[in-house]
Amino acid sequence: MVLADDNFASIVALYWESLIPWHLFNFFGLSATAIGFNKQDSDVVKAKPRKVGEAVVTGWLFFRYLVIGVYVGLATVAGFIWWFIYSDGGPKLTYSELMNFETCELRETTYPCSIFEDRHPSTVAMTVLVVVEMFNALNNLSENQSLLVITPRSNLWLVGSIILTMLLHMLILYVHPLTVLFSWTAVLYLSFPVIIIDELLKFLSRNTGMRFRFRLRKADLLPKDRRDK
Repeated sequence: MVLADDNFASIVALYWESLIPWHLFNFFGLSATAIGFNKQDSDVVKAKPRKVGEAVVTGWLFFRYLVIGVYVGLATVAGFIWWFIYSDGGPKLTYSELMNFETCELRETTYPCSIFEDRHPSTVAMTVLVVVEMFNALNNLSENQSLLVITPRSNLWLVGSIILTMLLHMLILYVHPLTVLFSWTAVLYLSFPVIIIDELLKFLSRNTGMRFRFRLRKADLLPKDRRDK
């Protein structure tokens, strides 16, 4: 793969393209597979049977996925911005300077414009994404039960896959020629709230019967040429 220009956005996009397949292998190949060994919820016998034609993903569950997805996206971007603005190893830019990186060479600055080609912020963002997804994997031990009820000990396969994933990720961070120096405390601060958010959503599911009317009609799932049959 050859870069056609030295644009900051192009460099960041290329670097992410090289890391995302690795992340997908780690999470979906290991942790997501281990989730298949989850035990049934303790209150499964109390759950009402699904109605005929009810969607697998209900409106409330879709809303929960949406909230978690938005948080994961925000935390990942925050990790990227954090390195530029707050990290001791970063340039300590202002938010305005970061947002106007394209005009760096046209302005007098106290830092070299090459700082925007640094791979550290992208690696911090990817690490936040990996860690937050590992925490989110723990959220998936149960659809509605708290982690205090169905603990990680209920699926040691998942615990093992998370440990292995983190070891593989740290192998890339610290054995790769690029030694990535950043605060793991910042990564954890950005990643751990995904558990708190989902715990709150699970609490609402258990105690308020929160539901949204949302379902696809069967006709919406069929090709157009079969809807009239």
